[in-house]
Amino acid sequence: MMDNFVCRAEKARREYNGCGYAQEELLPGADAVNAKFYRCSLRAGCSVTPELDQEKITILIFNGKTGYITTPYDLYNVTEPSFFIPDFDRVPYTVHAVEDSEFIRAVFSMNQWDREFYEKWNLHLPFFSKYSDGVQYDQDCKGPNTRSYSILQPFQLGHVSIGVVKAIGEGTDEKGHGLLHQWNYCLGNSDFDLTVEEETEPQKPGDWSFIYAGKDHKLLAKPGKEVFYVWVEYFTDEDLQKYYLCQIHNGSLTEAQD
Repeated sequence: MMDNFVCRAEKARREYNGCGYAQEELLPGADAVNAKFYRCSLRAGCSVTPELDQEKITILIFNGKTGYITTPYDLYNVTEPSFFIPDFDRVPYTVHAVEDSEFIRAVFSMNQWDREFYEKWNLHLPFFSKYSDGVQYDQDCKGPNTRSYSILQPFQLGHVSIGVVKAIGEGTDEKGHGLLHQWNYCLGNSDFDLTVEEETEPQKPGDWSFIYAGKDHKLLAKPGKEVFYVWVEYFTDEDLQKYYLCQIHNGSLTEAQD
């Protein structure tokens, strides 16, 4: 069953074109939220200029291999796992690989609530962040030495939020949340177990997985092993206004759901 929800890096089909670029669609969970996910591979010394989209949110998740991103106005160095969100179709950008690199390109449709909220308040784009520049936070479902980083917080951009978890010999043991679908992208020297309900699968660098909303899940490493992953969460409800109002008044999203 888990095979339907995990895309293993070792099985990736990297069919490079003449420009040293390969792209493979990752299907798990995409149909649940009207999104598209792609594993993008770029050979050292090569570059790619991704297509722009006027109406959809595009997020690039870099695995940390050395490279850089250029726009007509800025240059962003990728020296660790990093994130880039273009300004829709307003500013073209090019990804350059200094060494063989990989990134996930996630494309999310915007519904009516997303568009209306964006017109009133939005994250400034283009956006770039290294994972280590994220806001560190603690959570009761994680081990005492597990480090968590918030990259894109809820309500900053559509239905999407993003963070990073890193630890040695521990990780995350979380009850399912009916409000949130979750995808995970393994980084660094990841060597841990992903358990969803009663099924467990080993995870290695580059693996991509999907956890359906409401499913209890664990991402735990054995002693001496690393858990290091990006999580991407997506709200299941169409209209998020009550959750947004609840959060700004320091309420619980679960209470708002009820």
